[in-house]
Amino acid sequence: MAAEAAAAAAEKAKLSSVVEVPQIEGSDPETDPLDAFKNVLAAQLSTLIDVDIKILYEALEAPRASENGHIALSVPRLRLKDNPSAIAADIVEKFQLNDYVQLAKADGPFVNFFLNHIKLAQSLFKKIYSTKERWGGNNLGQQKKVIVEFSSPNIAKPFHAGHLRSTIIGSFVRNILQANGYDTLSMNYLGDWGKQYGLLAVGFECYGSEEKLVEDPIKHLFDVYVKINQDAKENEAVHDKARAYFKKMEDGDEAALKIWTRFRDLSIVKYKDIYARLNIAFDVYSGESQVTDGMNRALKMLHEKKLLTESDGALIVDLTKYKLGICVVQKKDGTTLYITRDIGAALERYEKYGFEHMYYIVASQQDLHLKQLFKILELMGFDWAKKVTHLNFGMVGGMSTRKGTVVFLEDILEETRNAMHDVMKKNEHKYAQIEEPLEVADNIGISAIMIQDASARRIKNYDFDWKRMFSFEGDTGPYLQYAHARLCSIERRTEMEVNPNVDLCQLGDSRAAADLITMIARYPQIVRETMRTFEPVNIVGYAMKLSHHVSQALESMYVMGAEKDIAEARLFMYWSARITLGNAMRLLNLKPQERM
Repeated sequence: MAAEAAAAAAEKAKLSSVVEVPQIEGSDPETDPLDAFKNVLAAQLSTLIDVDIKILYEALEAPRASENGHIALSVPRLRLKDNPSAIAADIVEKFQLNDYVQLAKADGPFVNFFLNHIKLAQSLFKKIYSTKERWGGNNLGQQKKVIVEFSSPNIAKPFHAGHLRSTIIGSFVRNILQANGYDTLSMNYLGDWGKQYGLLAVGFECYGSEEKLVEDPIKHLFDVYVKINQDAKENEAVHDKARAYFKKMEDGDEAALKIWTRFRDLSIVKYKDIYARLNIAFDVYSGESQVTDGMNRALKMLHEKKLLTESDGALIVDLTKYKLGICVVQKKDGTTLYITRDIGAALERYEKYGFEHMYYIVASQQDLHLKQLFKILELMGFDWAKKVTHLNFGMVGGMSTRKGTVVFLEDILEETRNAMHDVMKKNEHKYAQIEEPLEVADNIGISAIMIQDASARRIKNYDFDWKRMFSFEGDTGPYLQYAHARLCSIERRTEMEVNPNVDLCQLGDSRAAADLITMIARYPQIVRETMRTFEPVNIVGYAMKLSHHVSQALESMYVMGAEKDIAEARLFMYWSARITLGNAMRLLNLKPQERM
């Protein structure tokens, strides 16, 4: 392809080495070196066809296959009157090749451009070397405050698959927002209030064990909850006792709150351990219990705005004219509901943080609940009601242990780690070189869970597949970890230092190098584009493609045994690929593995 480019350049005698890079709204050559090439392309194209330069910039995209070049222009996207294929051919005929673009080819209604990959590498690798783990990020968000509420398990109930999806997707959303320059606050809004905690307190009096509570609060409280629920099915008096207990909690009874506080605090300590294992942390642990003041003020405002109607002693907000049904905000016994506390929580959050936006990462089963919440906030007259968004997701099927027993996330993690450990032990030579094999097995196992989840579109349901999840082949978590560890091993085995001043012309005209360099260069654009959809699968897909391109390059472009200048240039390319892959993996909450 390079020979074809050179021949075309010589024939047309149009190759110019000095080209000015224009500024285009929406592009960011400062953080994205590939944008400089797109801007140069868009500028010249704007002189050849009567289309605004910004529209042309936005129409330049990655071709579907690397043999079709590095950047493609889809002429039909420009909505011009003439035949798109004729326009494409005319562009190629008139296009002046330069130091940025070495070849332009028409392919029906498309124009495919082949870039000067050495020039791209020179600016690209320099940018990666100076930014390292910040590479790919930008400051589009200008450090505006954004809240992401996710995970939000219920105390005394299993941390189930739905909470795991919320946790994985929510942390990803937070990471993407941070990479795009937002000041994020991650919030875990615990289900820690309501009649069920009255039931739990009653149950603990009958079945509780101090020793088991301290040892594993979440599991023990769940066992207690199951037993007292069984009692309540057979004896209505248990429910009456639970309602009375919760009423005491809402009324601020010190003894009742002391027991509840202990359950909550011990559970949070355990949750933090689980989250740390998943490589996820929260800035704030909130909960329904924490919003009493906001909730009371919200109820008062609902009264003042005349939004409340009495129905059989309960207070409701009638949203039927918005096709959102009836929303109960206070039961006839005076106790509040989830929606009431959500209104109070939103009110308090805006007062405290003045957020630019707030995202709720909650399963699609709660679509109606969130629509009701947002409509009530709007009817209450809050301007910031338009700044809240529900990012929903589908459900996970088949996420029980392989023995089919009831699922706690911890049980899943243990089983995943052990299964991965068994896989690792099959390669005795490699296994002997790993210092902490169980720790590595845990990390790879968690990567397997996370990538299987992130590989599905958010809104789609999927089935948990134990067999596929542990494969080192195909688009799996272990494959990504292997790709990263393989890049790390190149640096270890060569015992060479990365030289940022190396002559990158030594990479030559290899198509494998050109494809890998261009794929590395696409990372900042992928980070920006993912803000539109918050789909983890976008980053998963990119990381997989990058890993495939690395694998293809390694087939012919080895470092060990190559001449020093060539080896240094190739090492810098693979090092840049490793930094990029590692950054993409961290967006997905993975801890990149250096050995495995």
